[in-house]
Amino acid sequence: MVTGAPIPDAGDGDEAYRIVRSRIDLSRLAPLSRCVTERVIMASADFDYATDLVCDEQVLAAGVEELAAGVPVVADGVTVAAGIPGYPVICTSEDSLTARLARTAAISRPAAAVRLAFGQAGPGAIWVVGCAAEAVAEIISRNVQPALVIALPVGLVGAAEAKDALRASGLPALTNVSEKGGAAVAAAAFCALADAARARDEAAARSH
Repeated sequence: MVTGAPIPDAGDGDEAYRIVRSRIDLSRLAPLSRCVTERVIMASADFDYATDLVCDEQVLAAGVEELAAGVPVVADGVTVAAGIPGYPVICTSEDSLTARLARTAAISRPAAAVRLAFGQAGPGAIWVVGCAAEAVAEIISRNVQPALVIALPVGLVGAAEAKDALRASGLPALTNVSEKGGAAVAAAAFCALADAARARDEAAARSH
């Protein structure tokens, strides 16, 4: 069993956090689940995420451990990667080789990007999907052996179904139930876990 990492205060002095906490009580949630939910609500101004997100505290804690260990991180689109400052991110969505692979293999560009990114990241990476439901399907079918899949793509066609399939696959995942999502939401969920990993490292450094 993975033990929980120290959770950053998440900025009690920050106005956005004060607004979120004044409008909704998330104290029922476990610490990492609350951290992620607050960050997603802040990024989207959508309080429905309080019940829409599907968080497993042990899965999130394991993801924090992997982030602290420096595992590769893969984003399915440049807008997701742009929302993850201070952390090296693999993103092949705009590579010319991705377009070529999509044409020659007769697959979608997001699927081709997953294949190329897996070649760079290998197993054990954290995948952050906020742009394309097809990327989620490819992650499942390619057996990328992820440490965690943050799958929050948006769309009326296939997005909710892709997230359903990911949960059914048994892969470690952070998802939501509805069609909503997007790059900013996916990046926010990742950043919440990255902050928790940094807090864990800082706490460990102080204890020595």
